[in-house]
Amino acid sequence: MLSYIVKRILVMIPTLMIISMLSYMMMRIAPGDPVKANMMASGGNDALKEGESQQAKQFRKYFGLDKPWYVGYWYWLTGNPNIPGSKGVIRGDFGISLTVSLGTPVTELLKERLPPTLKLNIIAMALIYLIAIPAGIYSSVKRNSIFDRGSSIFFLVLYSLPNFWVGLLLIILSAKFFPWWPTRGLDPDLPLTASYWNVIWQTTLHYIFPVICLSYGSFAMLSRYSRTAMLEIIKQDYIRTARAKGLSEPVVILKHVLRNGMIPLITIFAGMLPGLISGSFFIEYLFRIPGMGLLGLEAVSSRDYPLLMTIFGFSAALTLMGILLSDICYCLVDPRISLNKSSD
Repeated sequence: MLSYIVKRILVMIPTLMIISMLSYMMMRIAPGDPVKANMMASGGNDALKEGESQQAKQFRKYFGLDKPWYVGYWYWLTGNPNIPGSKGVIRGDFGISLTVSLGTPVTELLKERLPPTLKLNIIAMALIYLIAIPAGIYSSVKRNSIFDRGSSIFFLVLYSLPNFWVGLLLIILSAKFFPWWPTRGLDPDLPLTASYWNVIWQTTLHYIFPVICLSYGSFAMLSRYSRTAMLEIIKQDYIRTARAKGLSEPVVILKHVLRNGMIPLITIFAGMLPGLISGSFFIEYLFRIPGMGLLGLEAVSSRDYPLLMTIFGFSAALTLMGILLSDICYCLVDPRISLNKSSD
């Protein structure tokens, strides 16, 4: 297995290079650039009508935006010779922000915005698996029961509701019926004399609405996947044999059926992993959460190339790592899968 992991990691390096190069090329050839965004922010439309000032031209030259896209990509990769101390991504330097926070290192922005997104998405993902998988297991065991049909309809209705619409609805309802319910940010604004339990309660209230909006849509998908996988396993001959041996139903379901039905769930988990970093800009924008989703939205709207490239790079790396982790988990869950054979 170790040799397989090493080979996969070595393959990830050129894959990430190709993804980053294509991402940078598409950003550079797309309409808009950081210089115009800064001019709009400082002088509005009048600044654009008068043409680029000398300062704007120096800005473009300083950051290499006057060069072709492949030169700019090389500067991002190895370091910009115009910027003192620039080392490039290959040496761990992700550059500085061009528009969102001009001159601020991208790593500082990530340190500031990443923790809220991580906490929010980890809680949402844990809630999804804690609710959806048991619901799917019970639906497969009680096939065609009232719970099975009712949960299917309920989860599919939830799946059809857009999360930004649900977020707006929750904000409107809370403003009308529960004006004390917080709908902005994740950290409560409490005095230093507030009690420990009051801080816990207020923090929990801040998390409830965003977590609901991030998690409810995945209940239907994950529960249906787990139900379908379990139903296919329950029909197998070795499950009948396990029951004929006198094993109790919980042991048959949890030890034999669930373990062999985990492969689709592992695949879904690998796809959810990039969301821990990228976040949801709809939810973070609605609830004014200073996370990665809102940061990415600001970077896209202002064409902050170094910041966008860092976000894209982390998302791509997490996607590839998720695929690798899912392959390893396949081998742990199903002994019939051998990574050594598949790599030959």
